[in-house]
Amino acid sequence: MADQPKPISPIKNLLAGGFGGMCLVFVGHPLDTVKVRLQTQPPSSPGQPPMYFGTFDCFQKTLFREGITGLYRGMAAPLIGVTPMFAVCFFGYGLGKRLQQKSPEDTLSYPQLFAAGMLSGVFTTGIMTPGERIKCLLQIQASSGETKYNGPLDCAKKLYKEAGIRGIYKGTVLTLMRDVPASGMYFMTYEWLKNIFTPEGKSVSELSAPRILVAGGFAGIFNWAVAIPPDVLKSRFQTAPPGRYPNGFRDVLRELIVKEGVTSLYTGFTAVMIRAFPANAACFLGFEVAMKFLNWVTPNL
Repeated sequence: MADQPKPISPIKNLLAGGFGGMCLVFVGHPLDTVKVRLQTQPPSSPGQPPMYFGTFDCFQKTLFREGITGLYRGMAAPLIGVTPMFAVCFFGYGLGKRLQQKSPEDTLSYPQLFAAGMLSGVFTTGIMTPGERIKCLLQIQASSGETKYNGPLDCAKKLYKEAGIRGIYKGTVLTLMRDVPASGMYFMTYEWLKNIFTPEGKSVSELSAPRILVAGGFAGIFNWAVAIPPDVLKSRFQTAPPGRYPNGFRDVLRELIVKEGVTSLYTGFTAVMIRAFPANAACFLGFEVAMKFLNWVTPNL
């Protein structure tokens, strides 16, 4: 069972969640760029080598051709979205716990924490989908050699001009399929590991920074173990030309299985897992540090 915190403050979660999200993006974006490029590279022609041979080859080629800025391509879109997204994420998780508690002192079971995490995934989809759509398009255009978009705002304007709001929110269902179960696993794993790492007789709130980093890092790994297959489908769908997949993710799944096999659903696995630990460790540590600071500065907020 998990030791539950006091009812959350929306304002504190806005600030602390936003800070944690910025830490996650800054630490994890280079490997996110590698992941998206691996997931969206075109199949190689017979007798021709693939564009990238794997995670490290993609990282090396991107760094060599585009410099360090190439690895941070498209970061503005998720960075702009992380403050409200992570505020909503942590608020949604807290609300999910509150809805299942009869009193603030009630301790929730791990399945209940999983359900609360799933609610946070529903809450964040509205912010996550357009940010992911813009990010993926900007990340792959550099590797394709074409420059259709001159940044996140230009990308958003052109998407809206081409297909309206539906163009910006392309991939919403796949984002839900990825984030709802993955968020449940994310928060449940974090709470479970925090409880394991807490010495007997001590409070979870007294957990040291290294243990928070480990708990957050492994929570990220468990999150992505669930999220990778729908994430591959989402990346392909969101970066495909209009009309390529008229039946949505079913067409993407069918094409991937037929042309590239079941293992294609785990394309970018290495990049994702290398990124998952440090990025999510940074996120949860950033959140916990910011929350402690806010509790110290404004205990009654």
